[in-house]
Amino acid sequence: MFKQICQTLIIMSVAAGLALPELCHAHSLEGIISGEHRSDANKARDPYRHPQQTLEFFGLQEDMTVVEIWPSGGWYAEIIAPYLNESGQYISAGYDPNDEVEYFRDSAAEFFDRLNQDPDLYSNVQHTVLKLPNRIEIAESNSADMVLTFRNIHNWMARDQADAVFEGFFRVLKPGGVLGVVEHRGDPAVPQDPAAESGYVNQKYAIALAEKAGFVFETSSEINANPKDTKDHREGVWTLPPTYSSLNDQEKKSYSDIGESDRFTLKFRKPE
Repeated sequence: MFKQICQTLIIMSVAAGLALPELCHAHSLEGIISGEHRSDANKARDPYRHPQQTLEFFGLQEDMTVVEIWPSGGWYAEIIAPYLNESGQYISAGYDPNDEVEYFRDSAAEFFDRLNQDPDLYSNVQHTVLKLPNRIEIAESNSADMVLTFRNIHNWMARDQADAVFEGFFRVLKPGGVLGVVEHRGDPAVPQDPAAESGYVNQKYAIALAEKAGFVFETSSEINANPKDTKDHREGVWTLPPTYSSLNDQEKKSYSDIGESDRFTLKFRKPE
């Protein structure tokens, strides 16, 4: 109902040459991205991650069922989940809060703590677990309009589980559903390391993984490109911000000038 009211108000405002009603703006994608619920630290990464342009490129709509893969601390969740909270469904396919590995337990706890800080914004969130190699049933088959994964492919390659994960994405998407992928882009002149130890993945390699699972490659975008990234760093992609792995203060300044990694942004579709 709120969505319909806002659509009517937007049409009336445009016709009258007026600004978007404040309440409707607050519930828009742009309004949520600029919302007070997001920390200054997270907003500081917007120029590198381009959340609005990225999500609009994937075709995100507020009445969709969307699965985000391994949301970690919730950087994208705090945008997508509030946007879907009224008319859609956000599903986090995250870490197991009872995992035997401390890192996964702590990461899951951090994610849940983040959502609990603003319960009204995240009242419609559902949680599932993606744990390789066996727990990959992240949603019901043919139930999701969109699956989104941000900088995760290298992790699955390191575990030799990329094929199984992409097949899992294919199963949960509805026919015609969208798979949106962002990943650190490797140098196409350098043969792909099957374990992706540097964190970089060649774009053609990623496309081949998705197509092998049955997806149709639809289009790509340079939204998240960074030509300053040489992709040849001592600690791989983790040398760059925000990680700055094993760098002294002087080195951090140099790498800060580069910015975050060069990334490809790919859109796939499950055939009808």
